[in-house]
Amino acid sequence: MKSLVCKQFGPIDDLLIEEGPIPVAGPNKVVINVKAASLNFPDALMVQGLYQIKPPTPFVPGAEYAGVVHAVGEGVTHIKPGDRVAAFTGYGGFAEYSVADATRVMPLPPSMSFEQGAAFVLTYATSYHALKDVANLQPGETLLVLGAAGGVGTTAIQLAKLMGATVIAAASSAEKLALCTSLGADHIVNYAAADWREQVNAIVGKKGVDVVYDAVGGAYAEPALRCVGWRGRYLVVGFAAGDIPKIPLNLALLKERQILGVYWGDSVAANPKGHLANMRQLGQWFEAGKIAPSITETVPLEGTVDALKRLSSRNAMGKIVVQL
Repeated sequence: MKSLVCKQFGPIDDLLIEEGPIPVAGPNKVVINVKAASLNFPDALMVQGLYQIKPPTPFVPGAEYAGVVHAVGEGVTHIKPGDRVAAFTGYGGFAEYSVADATRVMPLPPSMSFEQGAAFVLTYATSYHALKDVANLQPGETLLVLGAAGGVGTTAIQLAKLMGATVIAAASSAEKLALCTSLGADHIVNYAAADWREQVNAIVGKKGVDVVYDAVGGAYAEPALRCVGWRGRYLVVGFAAGDIPKIPLNLALLKERQILGVYWGDSVAANPKGHLANMRQLGQWFEAGKIAPSITETVPLEGTVDALKRLSSRNAMGKIVVQL
């Protein structure tokens, strides 16, 4: 089988396609014939050794994927060979076959394609956890999304609209903002413009923004926090800009703003029942046609390195999916 391998942490260009044996399903394990895997920003960070999780090398990157069950190990009862499934394992997806813990594998809804299944779990679960569990976003509130055309940003727009919020989408180009509008954003702001904070304030007035969803960080963080109104919430989701911002804490004191971290991965372990309830709700919304992954591009395994580089440099939109 073919797989994309990270021999040691370093530049994305160092990733290599190699041939290897199909893995064997041990106890409580599932071997999946991968049909599609999606790219996520943590994939690019992980191979460079910049992510909080550092797998032992060599390893195959690719946090989430979908395919057909090839084999199951002893103790696996909820799925069988031939079943269509999706998996979120943190890494291992950029390969023709991958082995996963059975607890991280779920049946794919009949109406969901392999590409959609590969692009669904991480981004939607992160955004729903952020907006519902962390921010307690309420109908009628205003949400400012930074990096709104990215993987998690596009899901934040869709989910916030379903939750009854007004969405201001911030991105860096007209093309990205057009995507945000197509997903239901009520207002758009190009934060490549020097006056982008003033543009936000012109929309919300003295009340300010109720919630900021920040997956970008860097120089955008402090101006976004300054847009937050009385007892508003600022969600720390990620740092796609590369720099982890240093925020003056007096900005939290002023207007009693709250700065809240979002770490969906650990939240699953801390509240597994809540995670399952969230996933059930997301699945129902998908089946009802209310949400769908914004897949903007598909590439073969051989195109994964270039796609990861574009994702890392913020030159991608929505979700990029690798077809295997």
